[in-house]
Amino acid sequence: MSDVTFPAGRSFDFTAIGRLCVDLNANEINRPMEETMSFTKYVGGSPANITIGMSRLGLRTAFIGKIADDAMGRFITGYLEKNGIDTANVVTDKTGAVTGLAFTEIKSPTDCSILMYRDNAADLKLSPSEVNEELIAGSSVLLISGTALAASPSREAVFLALDYARKHGTTVVFDIDYRPYTWKSAEETAVYYNLAAEKCDIIIGTREEFDMMERFEPNPERSDLFTAAKWFNYSTGIVIIKHGKEGSIAYTRDGAEHRAKSYPAKVVKTFGAGDSYAAGFLYGILSGWSIERSMEYGSAAACIVISSHSCSDAMPTAEQVDTYIERCNRGEITAN
Repeated sequence: MSDVTFPAGRSFDFTAIGRLCVDLNANEINRPMEETMSFTKYVGGSPANITIGMSRLGLRTAFIGKIADDAMGRFITGYLEKNGIDTANVVTDKTGAVTGLAFTEIKSPTDCSILMYRDNAADLKLSPSEVNEELIAGSSVLLISGTALAASPSREAVFLALDYARKHGTTVVFDIDYRPYTWKSAEETAVYYNLAAEKCDIIIGTREEFDMMERFEPNPERSDLFTAAKWFNYSTGIVIIKHGKEGSIAYTRDGAEHRAKSYPAKVVKTFGAGDSYAAGFLYGILSGWSIERSMEYGSAAACIVISSHSCSDAMPTAEQVDTYIERCNRGEITAN
């Protein structure tokens, strides 16, 4: 692929840095949070979910992050290891920080929300000195997630990781992952997101997330072309702008727009779609596929996850994605 290249001969195909938390998904579907009485525990956090997805698809993966020194932290590490993810650079906090929790509400397939508990979260305590340069140098791809930029010292750790990636020729992916409740102001968010994006080769986000990044250079028509063009002045080769049900558009440095068909799904909940889409798409381009085929693969992976109760547990294998696409093509799966 001419727009973005990936270094060969690395120990890991994919490494992510950022949020490790626990999702508590409501068992009582079609009920508001205040009436929900039971939840099921899963590993969560966008970069964690994407890494789990990449590992399930057969890639060699690793994670850079920080966990609480408690049962939840041990649960996270154990789950990553069971999924074949290298955790040598997952550090245990010793300051009394806690594991971030995300309670999910599933009122209906289209009415879902997340209640976050992020006060004194361990993942935001990752310091620059705890980022392993050799791991980044030995990875084809480094994924950063916007949430890790929300506070120090995690913010500085991510920027150091970006410097290591640029130094060693590691391709960088930015999953914008904007969570407004983790930031002090919209201005702060825009500043740090833009500084990070300047160092990235692939940027993935929703139209609303890119709107937030353009706070200081208004784009009143919300033009995707305007948005993508800015980043091609830096190192970026691919910009993917997601429009929910309307699908995604990938823009490349050569001025082309790439669109791909989507697949139907029996939707249980909406969260997790972006993470599984990213995993499927990145798997495709790392495999040397066209952008359109990679986007279709991401779409199929997302359909599988939103048809399930979980996010991380539902991340599909390559065989499952291939089977899903085949069934859709035969007309065996339709939307609810």
